Amino acid sequence: MTDHTALEAAAFRRLVQHLQQRSDVQNIDLMILAGFCRNCLSNWYQEAAEAAGTPVGKDQAREIVYGMPFEQWKRLHQTDATPEQLAAFDAAQRRHAP
Repeated sequence: MTDHTALEAAAFRRLVQHLQQRSDVQNIDLMILAGFCRNCLSNWYQEAAEAAGTPVGKDQAREIVYGMPFEQWKRLHQTDATPEQLAAFDAAQRRHAP
């Protein structure tokens, strides 16, 4: 029988690796298209760690997802959102809202 938890963990690691390699993709673009971003993923990681009784801090969870300290990633890769991105983000927030 396949261990589903191991498969899910492998898929998570692959997603994180992919997001680390695609630093050209901005978080706002992820939010517009998918309704989540790297910060969301790090928050979910932090929540899962808390639920498992092994809490991690926000900075540590972000470093796991970003592959480096968040402030460093922002300096190296984050650009200012354009007016078009901000408008698309506002529209997407309404679409993705539960």
